[in-house]
Amino acid sequence: MIAGVYNITLEQGTTFYRLIDVMEPTVLDPDVYEAFNLTGYTARMQIRRTIDSDTPMVSLTSPTVSGNGITVMDGANNAISINITDATTSLVDSSGLYDLEIIKTSTGQVSRLLQGTVTLSREVTK
Repeated sequence: MIAGVYNITLEQGTTFYRLIDVMEPTVLDPDVYEAFNLTGYTARMQIRRTIDSDTPMVSLTSPTVSGNGITVMDGANNAISINITDATTSLVDSSGLYDLEIIKTSTGQVSRLLQGTVTLSREVTK
């Protein structure tokens, strides 16, 4: 699986939410897509200032913890929801980079779904 590129604008001090439908080409026609079966997968995502930064500004995993995190929906949904609380986005102080990975729990195989830049839109009202 080759990661897609999706650049994010993160509004400081607001709740960030995205629902990502995970699709894959069908076996018979690579131009036709169907839902990717996420049964048995977890996910993780990090936002860092630079690719070489030692510490992520935001680190998310599934299942969601304290309102921050990723929910992997399997079965009929086959989507991933990403939620970052306003309290967490208020602590982000610069733009950066991110990627989103899924992990097949039975084998430990990691696949990168998305990657891109994170542009910070700074908060005025605090």
